[in-house]
Amino acid sequence: MDRYLIASSSEKGRDALQDVISQQKDVYMDAVSTGGELRRLMLDQSFDIVVINAPLSDENGIELACDIIGDSDISVILVVKAEFADQVSEIVEDYGIYVITKPINRTIFYSAIKFVLASRKRINSLYKKQTKLQKQIEDIKYIDRAKCCLIEYLGMTEQQAHRYIEKQAMDMRKSKRAVSEDVLKTYEM
Repeated sequence: MDRYLIASSSEKGRDALQDVISQQKDVYMDAVSTGGELRRLMLDQSFDIVVINAPLSDENGIELACDIIGDSDISVILVVKAEFADQVSEIVEDYGIYVITKPINRTIFYSAIKFVLASRKRINSLYKKQTKLQKQIEDIKYIDRAKCCLIEYLGMTEQQAHRYIEKQAMDMRKSKRAVSEDVLKTYEM
């Protein structure tokens, strides 16, 4: 289920955005009218996509959009007047914020949502791959350090140390990293 948060000071704008988003399957939506409300709600709940119909009554929405992006994986769509779109885009482009112009064309907005969802899926897939690769690199570091300890303290060759770690992992039904951590606890202080 995709979770949306809409921020719009205009009730008409909020209703229009909700109407387009509700055309999708399996969505949760919440709406606020100020940046302060949005910040408070985001402390308690998590969202996938935040749509800001700028300006809000208490702030222009640009800084809010940049703050939301931060280190999170939230996607932000910023809706601004057509005359300011290029200026705003220059400011928020590097943050990965999507800018849509007012008046909102329902078809274009729906396409933008689909584009954001597709981008999120791609980014999440790449993030999972990156995390998996980082774990593999960490495992290799532990195994190599353990092999060095076995070579240094027990006089094994590199092949013998490698085989020892593999055999211990199979015999003890542990991962090679877990066996390596045990070796490091024994020989490194």
